[in-house]
Amino acid sequence: MENLCKPRQDAYDKLGPRVVKALEARHFEAWYFSTVEEAKEKVLSLIEKGKSIGWGGSYTLAETRILEAIKQGEFKIIDRDTAKDKAERKMLQKQALIADYFIMSANAISEDGVIVNLDGNGNRAAAMVYGPDNVIVVAGMNKVCKTVDDAVIRTRTIAAPVNAQRFDIKTPCKQTGSCANCKSPDSICSSMVISRLSFPAGKIKVILIGKDLGF
Repeated sequence: MENLCKPRQDAYDKLGPRVVKALEARHFEAWYFSTVEEAKEKVLSLIEKGKSIGWGGSYTLAETRILEAIKQGEFKIIDRDTAKDKAERKMLQKQALIADYFIMSANAISEDGVIVNLDGNGNRAAAMVYGPDNVIVVAGMNKVCKTVDDAVIRTRTIAAPVNAQRFDIKTPCKQTGSCANCKSPDSICSSMVISRLSFPAGKIKVILIGKDLGF
């Protein structure tokens, strides 16, 4: 995790609470924390002991060690990374979509409280729309953009090309690091979900962290 210079941290500490208010106006539950440790404690407090929880792929969750903490908690873990093969992994991903809780990050969030996510196989996007009773979104303030249009652009041209480097795929962005608006069968940009409201109210809970996290 990046240690931010003071001016950037100060800016995040001023903007973060404003974005929280914008999210709350759209019926999301939302919180801002300056540190990862505070955010981690809040995430764990939101998950009821004994309940099931799954997650979507997220560098942010790994980087903050939030997943590590969840795996050590008293929860029913649906861990797709324990799968022996692709078929079992797919089955676990489907189970996660009917879990009590689903935890993930976001590709971008606009200053007026709209969340944007882009997916390849769609499990993260699907969870935002329907399935889990509770969705917890954890995102660094580097994901916050001025407008929804800016959030979409960030998702396509910044987050996706970097994420592509993590996978064994053959896409233009994997080769060049730049979005080519491709139609490759390996594309990780199949489905985009723009969440302008949480329905029902409070289902989606957003934890903003005043750090640069994830892609």
